Amino acid sequence: MKKLESTLKNMMLSLTCIAIVAGAALAGVNMLTAERIKAQKEAQKLQAISDVLPAHARIADAEESNGLIVYRAYDANDEFVGAAVQTVSEGFGGKIKLMVGFTADNKIVDYAVLEQQETPGLGTHIVEWFKDGSKPGQNILGRKATGKFTVSKDGGDVDAITAATISSRAFLLAVNNAYAALHGHDALSGASKQLHAEEPDSALVGDSIPEAQSVEAEQQVTNEFVSQDK
Repeated sequence: MKKLESTLKNMMLSLTCIAIVAGAALAGVNMLTAERIKAQKEAQKLQAISDVLPAHARIADAEESNGLIVYRAYDANDEFVGAAVQTVSEGFGGKIKLMVGFTADNKIVDYAVLEQQETPGLGTHIVEWFKDGSKPGQNILGRKATGKFTVSKDGGDVDAITAATISSRAFLLAVNNAYAALHGHDALSGASKQLHAEEPDSALVGDSIPEAQSVEAEQQVTNEFVSQDK
């Protein structure tokens, strides 16, 4: 094979060909991984629905309420036994997506964290913190939901994660959102009002946290915690 002459034109041609081949390879890998990731997320969601629901015989088709997805469950006699709600709020590091299960009388069965980007070692504790049966102050399982869960720092009865108050508020807001969606109405949320301290009491469930405010506040809490720890 004749060797290409080392000219600027030939060098540009070679680089272009390499870029095209590399781009095509990356696109192919991305397509394969994207489908796999999508399938994994779907499997995770289906498992979460089953895990957070009370005992049931069937699950009705998903329905939308207040922008969230509700999965209602029924027993063998076709009696409503509870529901799983896929819910979301804005946390310290990004969106917190949960699957929250309720009984027919609004008690929380369980929850599963579908997605979160909270601070490792702090906000990431939302995965288990609020279901620790050995600590009633922070455990929400078995409690009757009203759509107004708040952390004790804000006058509520749920203990926040140490040095991660914003993540805790966001978590409870997501749970409150789930309750509101289950009942098809917009309910005032203590968690939401505390996240928006500068807003009037008419702030509704589902409002997001201003990023600059949340980062500054969480950093202050973290700094205070570190100082106390010393």
